[in-house]
Amino acid sequence: MFNGATGFDSIYIASGYTDLRRGIDGLVGIIQQEFKLNPFQNALFLFCGRRTDRVKALVWEGDGFVLLYKRLESW
Repeated sequence: MFNGATGFDSIYIASGYTDLRRGIDGLVGIIQQEFKLNPFQNALFLFCGRRTDRVKALVWEGDGFVLLYKRLESW
């Protein structure tokens, strides 16, 4: 994801499980209310669901959010 995630000032990984049914607004709410962070900074926010093979990433790009969803495959 993001070619090594270079170029971000910070990378935050939410510990525990996040309900991955949440969309952009729900994840922004978690960032603001639970973590007391600014979702509009140059940061990558990572969330893991109960099934640990699924990850969501949220990034502010200056004119909107990018929400990525990745399902990891076992080899």
